[in-house]
Amino acid sequence: MAGTALQLRTIAFDAKKCRLRHLGRKLDMCTAEPTASLLQVEETFSACLARIDALVLKPLLQAEPSDQKGKEIFKLFVFLNDRFQALWNLTEENYRILKQKCSTSEAFCVQDFYIVWKGDLFLSLYIQYFVTFANYVVVHGFEHATKSKRRGNLGIQDMLCVPERRLLEDSKNLPISASTNRSDRVLLFDDVLVLIQGNSFQSFDLKLVWVDENCKEKLAPGMYGFRVITPEETFFLSTKDPQMKAVWQWKLNQAVRQALNGKRDFPLWGKTGEGTEPPSCRFFTYVFRLEGKFKSASYEGEWHWGKPHGKFGICLVPRRSEDRYDCYKCHWYEGKMRGYGICEYGNDIVYKGYFRDNVRQGFGILENLSADHSFKYTGQWENDKKNGYGVWEDKDRGERYIGTWLDDHKHGQGIVVTQSGVCYQRTFHADKMVGSGILLLEDDSVYEGNFTEDLTFVGKGKLSFANGFTLEGTFTNKSGQGLQTYGILNTSNEQLDDRITKAQLGLEEFPVEKRWKGIYDQFLEFIHSGCKEETEESFMGFHIQTSKELRKSQEYFFYQRGTEDMSWKTEDILEELVQNQGLESLQSYLEKALKSSLHPLGKLLKALTIAFQATYSGIGANRHLLTMAQEEVKYYAKKIWDFYQGLLHLALEQKGQLPTKCVDGDTSDQKACSVVLPLILPCFYPELFMLYMLYHEREDDLYCQGIVDLSLFPDIKLLEFLDVQKHLWPLKDLTLTTNQRRSLIKDKCFLSATECLQKLITTVDPREKLVILQKTYEEIESTVSRVVEKDYKLPMDDLLPLLMYVVSRAKIQHLGAEIHLIRDLMEPTNQGGLYDFLLTALESCYEHIQRMRLHQRENCHVNHRS
Repeated sequence: MAGTALQLRTIAFDAKKCRLRHLGRKLDMCTAEPTASLLQVEETFSACLARIDALVLKPLLQAEPSDQKGKEIFKLFVFLNDRFQALWNLTEENYRILKQKCSTSEAFCVQDFYIVWKGDLFLSLYIQYFVTFANYVVVHGFEHATKSKRRGNLGIQDMLCVPERRLLEDSKNLPISASTNRSDRVLLFDDVLVLIQGNSFQSFDLKLVWVDENCKEKLAPGMYGFRVITPEETFFLSTKDPQMKAVWQWKLNQAVRQALNGKRDFPLWGKTGEGTEPPSCRFFTYVFRLEGKFKSASYEGEWHWGKPHGKFGICLVPRRSEDRYDCYKCHWYEGKMRGYGICEYGNDIVYKGYFRDNVRQGFGILENLSADHSFKYTGQWENDKKNGYGVWEDKDRGERYIGTWLDDHKHGQGIVVTQSGVCYQRTFHADKMVGSGILLLEDDSVYEGNFTEDLTFVGKGKLSFANGFTLEGTFTNKSGQGLQTYGILNTSNEQLDDRITKAQLGLEEFPVEKRWKGIYDQFLEFIHSGCKEETEESFMGFHIQTSKELRKSQEYFFYQRGTEDMSWKTEDILEELVQNQGLESLQSYLEKALKSSLHPLGKLLKALTIAFQATYSGIGANRHLLTMAQEEVKYYAKKIWDFYQGLLHLALEQKGQLPTKCVDGDTSDQKACSVVLPLILPCFYPELFMLYMLYHEREDDLYCQGIVDLSLFPDIKLLEFLDVQKHLWPLKDLTLTTNQRRSLIKDKCFLSATECLQKLITTVDPREKLVILQKTYEEIESTVSRVVEKDYKLPMDDLLPLLMYVVSRAKIQHLGAEIHLIRDLMEPTNQGGLYDFLLTALESCYEHIQRMRLHQRENCHVNHRS
């Protein structure tokens, strides 16, 4: 079948060449005589195609084979016939139109020829026909050539017999052998490299084959060769003839390049230049076969010299005992996971963080998303285990552990916060509590001593009650008898010191500079590496999507993508840093950078926000952690300023400039507090202010009760009650309406100052809160000046009663929390100045209102007893 088809194909092709040569000679002679000659050639060619169809194709189509192999080849023949019929139809159409033109006896131009007008279709059909013909001949010829071979090679024949495949070189024609006698024969096809050994063979996809001619390994004397690198194997091809080695190496390189480009465009032998060598970096999908951690795993991503290397590689690793996969999406370095990544394990556990050498290393978050034993760990990893400082939240138990870890166990100092409000600090050894600790109960009682995991007192200890009573001795808990104590009960009625009831945990045990070191290390390493563009995502997370699989499952860790109106490429970032060194432009630049999901400083802030929320939100909202949280936020500002300085120094160094010296004398801590802290505080304010509210809850309750009492007074009565000088009363503001008396009017005096002070809760910036306080003072002074009809500077004796009046009318909730947050976070340069004075005055008003309510409560108790 193939031989007859080949002969007739040659006849048709020769007829076609003659036809085209004839057409080429007549293109410029569009008169009647040459047109008639062209018509005769077309008629001859069409008749030739008709003979092929009648004598070859139709008889062969009627002789369909019965064996399976013959049926597969017959399908290719049917496809060949389809291409032939399409080519024949085009030829007939060209003949028909040409004949119609001749019948009109009119001259016509070249563009009127159908095969010129439809040139693209004409060329496409010819290419399809010849490709189909070649595929059919290759498969049929391969089947014919292997009939005489032994049956043991039938598997090899079936595997290698692909219609589109072409043999480029054979070691039988050009002798070469693989290293360690691993093959009898080497075949180079246009898509695979095949090593045949006996009845078995190995094939290597050319898209993942690298040729290394600079191999350092020494070959046997008199041998010339090169190294072939694949994802799982490396071997040598060697020969005794250096020319044969050169030809094989050149052909293999060109075959790899063509496979990557999807083209068959062999350059001439010896040609060099751009595009003749295949690239060393490639993007491809591969399924691992050999034994190991990644057996049967599928990797999609970037490769470099036979190993996964680069950004965004996705690896699906089947779990041995289940029909599920572990999905790794991370950066790769020389075949191993390295840098930031996300792993979605098949058991509904997700890890987001850093890897090194295929294990979790550095900062990371491990979370169980299933309903069964839900947990979350945020902290440091070392050698795939929890090591160092970290936070563990057990959602089933309603507990959060904040402390140190060793080899996946709680080990060292730790703080446990429960959902009920109980908080304790203990020493742990391999998940077990050892030694004594401090237990802070929700009713303000404090126990110091030994206790069990279910918070039962055992052994020696001291229990201090909120009313001042203390019980010190030995505690036992016998079954059925409850808690028993042998010791001394001290009933001296002295209320516990705030230093005990509001004890702050973790300050000495967890120095702030040692918390979240894993986050800082990544950013520091990024700066030390020179802020190279290709390493940014490795250090600070993904923000580019490349494949469908990545787009489907991509999760973001350090930020959420949003609309960015600025370019945050590394070179642009460094350039902007140099241009924005002035204070005003620097603040504007840092504000944009910290809000950006693409800027390194914005990514750092996002990572710190996640760590802060993991510690102090939800269950972690406990007043005994306030100082830990407050100093942590200040330290964040300092580290962000330090990293900004590191980026700036790098930018200046690349420009050959020296860093400018600080002319205002501010230290790094002062700059961090004045420039960075106001910009980052909104990210931490909800959790931080909640801690302040819990810490000052009792004082704020007293204050609120006092405000309620004072709100019952009309304006004149309240001014009188607070001992405000009568000549300072703004009586003109008490305008009367029908059926009103001046003595009953409320909330009219010092209204502008009251409304100004109420804005205190509308901002999170301590600096802006102090400005509001200053404007409130100015409004009070302005009102008094209007009343006395002259400029009046309020002395302290007059200011406090007036400010207390404004505070009582403003009715700010949680004023104690507001005052102490401002005091703790305001710039050190404001201490001792006007802002400090006004804040002290506000604090005095707050405390005086508390004392008024407390004194009233005590009087009620005395009257009740009497």
